[in-house]
Amino acid sequence: MKPVNLTPLPLLAVRCPACGARTTRKCDHSISNLAYVKSILIVDDSPLMRRSLRTLFEQQTDSAICGEAENGCEGIDKAQTHHPDLIVMDLAMPRLNGIDASRILRRLMPATPIVMFTTFTDPYIKEAALAAGVRAVIDKSEDATTLIRSIQELLTPELPPCSPTAA
Repeated sequence: MKPVNLTPLPLLAVRCPACGARTTRKCDHSISNLAYVKSILIVDDSPLMRRSLRTLFEQQTDSAICGEAENGCEGIDKAQTHHPDLIVMDLAMPRLNGIDASRILRRLMPATPIVMFTTFTDPYIKEAALAAGVRAVIDKSEDATTLIRSIQELLTPELPPCSPTAA
């Protein structure tokens, strides 16, 4: 394994939802704060699936693709290089499958959520994936909004409950 690089990544340029400009700064009229753009690493052996996921995520204003990998070994290397905020992982891949790669990534990067996006979602696979540290298992036959919603839930920090104010 390569040593972990702790150098912060530069902020990625994204498209402003209000004016369409590509920028790394918040537009005055934009309600989204680009400082909170989340980076996603896609790990899937299918070039078509990686391209489809990239297109899907590029349509979201709050996420950007930091890299792609075609197998679990390459996914681990790219995760250590790019330090993504979230990893979308396939299950069945050459060299190292998604469950084994997720188990290794959980040890190396415990705070980085992993979403398994796969065609194999029987209860045994789901149980094994969750035990390996995967935070959500999404079937590839599901609607794209299911994947987006799961990712947004994992990337949105939970705020502490409001405390009642003293009167």
